[in-house]
Amino acid sequence: MFDNTCKFLAESFPEDFASWLLGKPITLTSLSPSELLIEPIRADSLILLNSDEVILHIEFQTQPDSTMGFRMVDYRLRVFRRFPKKQMRQVVVYLTPSNSALVQQTVFEIPGTRHEFEVIRLWEQPTQLFLKSRGLLPLAVLTQTLDRTETLRQVAQQVETISETRVQSNVAAAAGILAGLLLETDVINQVLRRDIMQQSVIYQEWREEALQEGRQEGRQEGRQEEGLNLVLRQLNRRIGQITPATESQIRALALNELESLGEALLDFSSAADLDAWLRWSEGNLATEEQLRQ
Repeated sequence: MFDNTCKFLAESFPEDFASWLLGKPITLTSLSPSELLIEPIRADSLILLNSDEVILHIEFQTQPDSTMGFRMVDYRLRVFRRFPKKQMRQVVVYLTPSNSALVQQTVFEIPGTRHEFEVIRLWEQPTQLFLKSRGLLPLAVLTQTLDRTETLRQVAQQVETISETRVQSNVAAAAGILAGLLLETDVINQVLRRDIMQQSVIYQEWREEALQEGRQEGRQEGRQEEGLNLVLRQLNRRIGQITPATESQIRALALNELESLGEALLDFSSAADLDAWLRWSEGNLATEEQLRQ
């Protein structure tokens, strides 16, 4: 949702983004990835803005991405194939603070090929710049501010001065969604007027997406409960009544682990088999956790 919100802002306020990233308010229009002839890697996060002379390519990222350099050179070549005479500016905008070396990467290099692109770390950007443009207001709370709540209040004050109802609601909703990256929901609801945000297209899309996720989680929980009850019944039939402590261990298993246990228990003949399987499962989880770290 954060990618879509940033994409919406860039496409709705292209001159504000041109002023920020290109240094002048060039008139830009959206360029569809389909015009690049080849299926895009990640069309959901790709923002291409086009003018007579330049194409502005923006990627907004909440997390570092090890494939970013490759994506930059890949899109540069696609654009060159379609528009060989146009300049291209490529900017990766990282939204949330990170110590990863990836957020410093501005070059993609392999033997015989070197490609450079720009990187902006929002948390290093001066806040005042973002309070001066309607299209950049929602990003202000993510910039180099010492008090994010106070910055959000300043954003809310600026939103109140926007006379066009649709623009006002869209900017407010975008500000609320992006503020959620670093601020608690209660704080956001106290500062931004919910009645304004609810009129926004992106707020409605975000709400529908949240509802769908909630329904999906509900279905997932339902499947897990059904699977749990089935496994417990089968265990009691094959090896006798299990202890409360063992049942607690089984209830703590994830759905995929329950499914694995459901298959494994067909070979159980005693409680010792179940205990051995649970120890094996815990060992696998510990190994996976170490690999992730």
